[in-house]
Amino acid sequence: MPLRKSIDSANNAIEGILVAAKTERHLRYHFYVAALVILFSYITGVTKTEFLIISIVSLFVIMAELFNTAIEATVNILSPDKQEKARIAKDVAAGAVLTTAIGAAVIGYIILLPYLVSVFGKGFHVSHHGGNEIAVLSLIIVIILVVLLKSFTGKGHPLRGGMPSGHAALSFSIWMSITLITKNLIASLLSLLVAILIAQSRLTIKVHNLWEVLLGAVTGCAVTFLLFWIFT
Repeated sequence: MPLRKSIDSANNAIEGILVAAKTERHLRYHFYVAALVILFSYITGVTKTEFLIISIVSLFVIMAELFNTAIEATVNILSPDKQEKARIAKDVAAGAVLTTAIGAAVIGYIILLPYLVSVFGKGFHVSHHGGNEIAVLSLIIVIILVVLLKSFTGKGHPLRGGMPSGHAALSFSIWMSITLITKNLIASLLSLLVAILIAQSRLTIKVHNLWEVLLGAVTGCAVTFLLFWIFT
């Protein structure tokens, strides 16, 4: 039962992210920017410390937008009619997002500007990365892409339906990473079997249809393969 409660809590939390992504276009913009900044960081080969800082400030911006969405929803429930105090609460929450976004933009500018100048001065060059680093990047990009696709289709819950299947996307992304990193047939077949079983489970318990599972699998494989092709 504790495991089941933990899974349900994770489902509810991720559903909250999806609801916010569906209803708040600014949150979708933050996801776009986060994905682009992370990809640019990998391309230019920022240091691990710089990448950690960029990742943290990106998370802070997304967290601030999520808190803002929650505060707006709460204020709308408690004060359905227009009131000055309700307006102030919403404006302060929006101000927190703006402050965080500006701070993130300044930090990103300081870190990434030298790399951007180098691109214009020395030409465009893609930095190479190890398989483990690319696997992590693949999972990040696949998660962001699944959230955005679900927000556009507007159907289902993040872990319980909707287009595409997040379980299938992540499991097949991991399979592709294991295959490309190990180049071992046995490891590839075993991880593929696990990915297929996970995808099949989504059909068995009827939270996804065949097309949603197939799109998830293709998304995970394609994104991961493309990133390994670019960065190795």
